Amino acid sequence: MDNIVECRNLTHYYGKKLVYENLSFNIRRGSILGLLGKNGAGKTTTINIINGFLTPRSGECIILGENSRSLSPAVKAKIGFLIEGHIQYSFMNIYQIEKFYSGFYPNWKRDAYFDLMSKLKVTPKQKISTMSCGQRSQVALGLILAQDPELLVLDDFTLGLDPGYRRLFIDYLREYAKSENKTIFTTSHIIQDMERLIDDVMVMDYNRVLAYMPLEQFMSSFRQYNFDTTATDLKFGKDGPVVNHERVKNTVELYSYAKEEEVRSYLDAQGIPYQNFRPMQMSLEDAFIGLTGKY
Repeated sequence: MDNIVECRNLTHYYGKKLVYENLSFNIRRGSILGLLGKNGAGKTTTINIINGFLTPRSGECIILGENSRSLSPAVKAKIGFLIEGHIQYSFMNIYQIEKFYSGFYPNWKRDAYFDLMSKLKVTPKQKISTMSCGQRSQVALGLILAQDPELLVLDDFTLGLDPGYRRLFIDYLREYAKSENKTIFTTSHIIQDMERLIDDVMVMDYNRVLAYMPLEQFMSSFRQYNFDTTATDLKFGKDGPVVNHERVKNTVELYSYAKEEEVRSYLDAQGIPYQNFRPMQMSLEDAFIGLTGKY
């Protein structure tokens, strides 16, 4: 398997606070990996380690064959990085900024930039500072695509965009990545966007990884069951099939990787009375909340 990114046993602290320990994952060439987690779970920390901006306490991350602790200029040029805030030099217009950036990249692909710019409703001489947040994000993405990087690292890149621009952004990005065999590592708090974009998913909680697998496998194997109960005290053992549960009055939302028959048998064995047992359809956001909890 041709991996663009190979991270092994990453451990990091901020002071005495453990962010995570022995985190390992790969990103396959041509795939899109989405990292999901609550605030403080270590998403931006991981992105900073991959980019070489942060040195982990222990472990290593190999990017395009080089250790992220000492990336060469040649490898750095193969990484496109997009963060919230999107763009500098906003006093320029879309033509000026393209000309400015093109001088730094020998393999610059201006067609990739202007193809995306053609979708924006802006005048040729309009300054980037006068554009909407969504338009500025498209300019930033266009500049990154024109760099022709092998790896795109995108940190919460749809934050602040309206639904129309988010959909444009996501659909264009996925189509481009697949047609050009690009590799993407991304985070976002807007999980419904990730469901349209990613191939593989990694869900992090504080200090640990809760799930790491192809998105299709996760969505088909992680399940929600609802049922009504008169039990006043629900206790699920750690060795049972219940991953998480929420209760609102007499209705229980139960999350598990087990099939319906196994969950029913478990409830019977525990002596938990239940009525109206029913499997539920879930979006990726539903599954994320079911796995990590609402709070």
